[in-house]
Amino acid sequence: MASDYDDVLAGLHRLAGRLGWPEPRALQRLSGGASQETWAFVAGERALILRRAPRGVPVTTSTQGIGLVSEAAVIEAAGAAGAPAPAVASLLAEQDGLGPGYIMDRLEGETLARRIQRDAAFAEARDGFAQACGAAAAAIHATPLACLPTLPEADAAAQLDLYEAAYRGYGAGRPAFELGFAALRRRVPAPIPARLAHGDFRLGNLMVARHGLAAVLDWELAHRGDPAEDLGWICTPSWRFGAIDKPVGGIAEVGPMLEAYWAAGGDRRVTAERVRFWTLFGSLKWGVMCLTMAKLFESGVDPSVERAAIGRRASETELDVLLMLKGLL
Repeated sequence: MASDYDDVLAGLHRLAGRLGWPEPRALQRLSGGASQETWAFVAGERALILRRAPRGVPVTTSTQGIGLVSEAAVIEAAGAAGAPAPAVASLLAEQDGLGPGYIMDRLEGETLARRIQRDAAFAEARDGFAQACGAAAAAIHATPLACLPTLPEADAAAQLDLYEAAYRGYGAGRPAFELGFAALRRRVPAPIPARLAHGDFRLGNLMVARHGLAAVLDWELAHRGDPAEDLGWICTPSWRFGAIDKPVGGIAEVGPMLEAYWAAGGDRRVTAERVRFWTLFGSLKWGVMCLTMAKLFESGVDPSVERAAIGRRASETELDVLLMLKGLL
């Protein structure tokens, strides 16, 4: 029986023949990417990434995002608008035998949060990290909606309804979450025009090089929504990776990020108060997602250690919510 490696290599040979590319080599499966496969390879002198559905078979659950063809289209549109995104080299075709997906350029940089936060090699990048995030978010949000594929749309009220309904469905009855949802209900910001939102704008999906932000990755949760959502998500305590006193990814303060966002043309209705709403929402959202993982483990649908470990993290978000409500975080 052929291995995944053999199947992917054979498919890349078919793709190279179709596109007139040099023979693919140096194929390796990369870690990460819970919902999609990511493979690195080289064609001639060009370093490339294959992103495809697991084992080439698309999964159609709501947790899988917008689909790989739409994801590639979003990346291309955002890149054309000036967002730091990898160039899409080609969509996969049926005759390649790899399933749905696409090929993009492989960029140099680091995605591991602890290294970006601590290693001396990224000291210069950390100095301008808040500004780089603000400028990148402004470029993403400036992407013309007419250039995008059909995407889901949800403003603050709709997302609050969605995640509170999921929480209620679990019958969890967690006092910190009850307080958090009640506080958010009182503070839902007035709607502003929907823009392209990345949907998972945080360390882990930001590639950082020695001199700054190299690329925004993993666009599978892209949607049309409140532009402040992205800025609130990167400030969510869970994505500070232990450096809790620095809101922007455990590296920087919110003020410089917002100043850079506005300077790059971002909507000035995206204020610190609006970002704070989305930061609190981010903790509740991640908490509900952790509860989902716990239920998958408890039910036996996915009895993996990873699901159990993530499920336990709901308690961390409870503490984060309480500290934010007290103004201590």
